Amino acid sequence: MAVEKVAILSPGDMGHAVGRALAEHGVQIITCLAGRSERTQALARAAGFKEVPTLEDLVSEAELVLSILVPANAETFARELAAALKSTGAEPYIADCNAISPMRSAMIETLIQSAGGKFIDGSIIGGPPGPGVPPRFYVSGIHAAAMLPLDGKGIAVKSLGETSGRASGIKMCYAALTKGTSTLQVALLTVAESLGLSDELREEFAYSQAAALKSMEASIPRLPPNAHRWIGEMEEIATTFAGQGVTPHFHLGAAAVYRLLEATPFADESPETIDAERTLAQTIQAAAAQLPADSGPGGSEDPGEEPSA
Repeated sequence: MAVEKVAILSPGDMGHAVGRALAEHGVQIITCLAGRSERTQALARAAGFKEVPTLEDLVSEAELVLSILVPANAETFARELAAALKSTGAEPYIADCNAISPMRSAMIETLIQSAGGKFIDGSIIGGPPGPGVPPRFYVSGIHAAAMLPLDGKGIAVKSLGETSGRASGIKMCYAALTKGTSTLQVALLTVAESLGLSDELREEFAYSQAAALKSMEASIPRLPPNAHRWIGEMEEIATTFAGQGVTPHFHLGAAAVYRLLEATPFADESPETIDAERTLAQTIQAAAAQLPADSGPGGSEDPGEEPSA
């Protein structure tokens, strides 16, 4: 079947780029901007989204709704969507593409289906559409095939079958490595800074871990503005791990590191205003400055307690 009209909420960094890519391939894109930030509204308008005034209008017009949000907002939005579905009797496909655990996805599926919507468990791996490799939209569940007509329209759609939860699960495993590894790097570099060993550790990394050092220099300075989005994602990963009998503490710790980065002055930047000249050292110094006053050599923090970062 063809998909002619798609709604995207929210048209932020990923959402507006996905909408633009789909529109370039002939798909009509709509959104509801009520309550959205000025930046999000500007992104949507620049990408050519058609605005509708309410969620009720949105679910009535769209054949397919893509939920692309900060993970912590996914369930709240699903409840708002469910209310709109009930009040209108509309029955669009609802694809939750957020970085959430399979357990939370199942909760949202119940909300949507009980309101008359047709739920698709989804996730996104990769950056916004643009030159190079397109983002991969993984989908699963009995309605997953409804997303397949969008494959090749600036995005890649990969079905993982009719068992719901598989798409959200693969995202949790993938981000556990990518975003989780970044927090391990930030944590060890922050400890080295606190111990007064940053220069010495950098010298050793340059000698024996040159590729890792180069990667950290490129990626870590860009983390603080995104930290607020990824705290909830790490908590969702922790929940996923715990649900499978694996310790959640790796990614509860990762969430704590993103909270540390969120507390730095650099967290107030937007993707458009990130300081491209900021160094790895400056980023780590800012993170270390947020540590408790009694941390560092001789600090009093009980090693048996959950660390601050």
